Order: sequence, then structure tokens, then C-alpha cells
Amino acid sequence: MATMILTKEKAGTMKAQLSDILLSISWADLSKKYFGKSNSWLYHKLDGIDGNKKPTEFTEEEKYKLKGALCDLADRIRKAADTIQ
Repeated sequence: MATMILTKEKAGTMKAQLSDILLSISWADLSKKYFGKSNSWLYHKLDGIDGNKKPTEFTEEEKYKLKGALCDLADRIRKAADTIQ
């Protein structure tokens, strides 16, 4: 299993940090599978604004879980690619 290191969040929202992959991932599926939450919950967290237009952000535990989910997805994609002959 890969070792994950959390670093201080860069300026901007999580959405800005993940801009390179935003359109390539099913965020609704990721939200349900890894967090057990609705897709709107994850979209609000990514945007940094909750459903009531108040600022929100990922907790440290949620950041760790998101990083783990993305690493797991990357591993699964790599394994699928490796099966192509």
C-alpha cells in the first residue's frame, strides 16, 4: 500500500487544486463509494461553499480519505491499463 503524506493546502479551493482531473472522474460515484455521502455534499466541499452559501472545507480526515480515494482509483486505472494486450 502506498504511503500518503498530507501537506498544507495550497491557495484556493480543493476544486482548483484538482482542476486537471475534474472532468475525468465520476465525483458522484467517488462520493458514494468512499464517503457514503451524496454527490452534492462532495460538490459543495470541492467548491468550498455549503448548500446554505456558507464557507466550508474538507476536514483533515476528509482530505486524507479523498487522497486515499484518488490513489485507489489511480491504482485501479493502472491495473486495468496493464491488462490491455
